This record gives sequence, C-alpha cells and structure tokens, in this order.
Amino acid sequence: MKIDDIKAQLVRQATIFETGGIRPTHNLLESWIGYVGWSLRQEQWPEGFQPLATLFLKELPFVPASLQHFKLLTIFIKEEIFDHLIEDDLSRFFEIRAYTSLEGLIQQNWKHEHIRAFPLIPKHIDNDYPAWDGGGIPSDMEDEILSLEHEGNIEYFDDIVEEIYAIHKIGGYPAFCQSGYDFGEEFPFVCQIASDEKAYFNIVDNGNFYFFYNPELNEWRVHCDFY
Repeated sequence: MKIDDIKAQLVRQATIFETGGIRPTHNLLESWIGYVGWSLRQEQWPEGFQPLATLFLKELPFVPASLQHFKLLTIFIKEEIFDHLIEDDLSRFFEIRAYTSLEGLIQQNWKHEHIRAFPLIPKHIDNDYPAWDGGGIPSDMEDEILSLEHEGNIEYFDDIVEEIYAIHKIGGYPAFCQSGYDFGEEFPFVCQIASDEKAYFNIVDNGNFYFFYNPELNEWRVHCDFY
C-alpha cells in the first residue's frame, strides 16, 4: 500500500476544544471544563461526585455517529478515581448524563472544587490519526505498516500521523492508549477529557480519560492512560 492509501483508511474527523480565550456567556451551546451549567429541574448534583465537563453536541462541526442523537452531555467525576486509575473500566467513577433534547433544561452553577472552570471553544479537524500502540489501528493495517517500516519505506509518525490531539475532543481517536485493553467494536471511542494546564487539571502525568459508548445498550466505558 502507498502512504496516501494508508492515510485515507485511517484518518478521522473530530471536534477539538480549546480552553478559554473568550468571555463566558453561560448560554446554551457553551461547553465547559470544570463546570456543569445545565440540568433538568428534577436532577440534583449527584452525591459524591464533582462536575467535570459540559459538552454541547448540538451544532458542533463533527459528532461521531453513536452520539448524534444527543444534544448535550454533562459529566461528573468521583475524586477517589485517582486511587483506581489502573483499572480497565472506570465508568463507575463517572455520572454521565446524556440529553436528546434541550427542552426543559434549567441553569445551574455547579463548579468543581479544584478545577478552574473555563468555557471551551470547538474547532473542527479532519486529520486525526491513531497513536500506534493500542490506538485503534486495525490488525491487518498494522501488519501492513510494520512491513513497510521494516522495508524502510515509511516511518509511521513521520509519514502517516500529522498530529496527535491530546486535548478535549469528541470523535477521532484516543490520543494515547497502551495496548492490553479493549472494549470491543460495540463500544466505539467517542470522546476524551484531557489534562488541562489552564484549568489546573492534571491526570497523573498529562493523561486523558477516554470515553466509549454503546448506543444499543446505552452504556458507557471509561479508560485512563497517561504518558
């Protein structure tokens, strides 16, 4: 295979989020890190959790197929997760609320006690590629790339990968995942929450939380990895 053929088969779109840099409005469609600003009237701050993120999917430039029926995700996290990061599935430490409509939402002012809350600015990318080890490359494609590298025809990170987006992201690939975990094809990767220097949020050593979603079962899986 030629380099262009490999890139065409691997490349994915995503929406990345830049932290801060704008005056917050607290209006609908404004995503946040460290803050949850919307809920249904009957919903309360989940006991034992902290607000982690507000991610409006409505009107984003790209949303993966398995999330396209949702308009908003709000994510809460348990602080004791940091004693369990080596577990494969961390979903029990998250409360993820997914909304198919924005009707009936009321404003809240739920802020994480330790994260500095910032609005997130969405940006479309069309050049997201998998990190090599455990990043989502199909096994047959991996064999092809290894063969070409052995022959000296390509270097994966020089010739294929354009950039690794280790920031808050919906769609695309996990920015970094070691091999050894696998939730199966029925749980595709859908988004990541990253360490964020501006928000004073560090996952061990600039790590990320990776979220996988099965729309048939309406179930989430969450994995953490760091460099």
